[in-house]
Amino acid sequence: MIRLVAFLLALTVVAAPAFGQGLGNPAALNEQAPAVYKAQFETSKGSFVVEVHRDWAPRGADRFYNLVKNGFFDNARFFRVISNFMVQFGINGDPRIAAVWEDANIKDDPVRTSNQRGYITFATRGPDTRTTQVFINFANNRGLDSQGFSPFGVVVSGMPVIDALYSGYGEGAPQGPGPEQERIQKEGNAYLTRTFPKLDYIKKATIVP
Repeated sequence: MIRLVAFLLALTVVAAPAFGQGLGNPAALNEQAPAVYKAQFETSKGSFVVEVHRDWAPRGADRFYNLVKNGFFDNARFFRVISNFMVQFGINGDPRIAAVWEDANIKDDPVRTSNQRGYITFATRGPDTRTTQVFINFANNRGLDSQGFSPFGVVVSGMPVIDALYSGYGEGAPQGPGPEQERIQKEGNAYLTRTFPKLDYIKKATIVP
């Protein structure tokens, strides 16, 4: 019986490693990021590297640093890919983790850098509502600057990988035929892999020298 209990406990740890990394407590992941750092994303299409500048958007840079460092983006899908506009990601594939981060807002940063091609920015629903979703601009989207979208980094290698991400599903529901964000939040990767199997995804994201 003791061996059986130990075996079941081991299975539990393996089944939910993300919570063991601290992703279940957003308030605890508040480490200040370096002034400049790089994050490498290994994806189903290849790898790309983002260089983050904290002075562009300090709060955004810190949040992104903590998400990458603690494995939040691992196995997440690029769920909204709009040609000539942007690619969006940042909903965790595990609904339990997505739920605790859904309202883990950070305050806005002033827009100091324009939304140009290759620049990465947090998505927002209004003032002080940035959480975990980010997007990378495919084009020069300077019109977003006046709407409060504050870039915190730029892709320094692998932009062709980003350009090649699957975009066939188009805009998300209900505006288009693509994934519905509310269902991603509630059902995670099970919903996406079943209904939108061609979506590309992040294998692993890491902070690199």
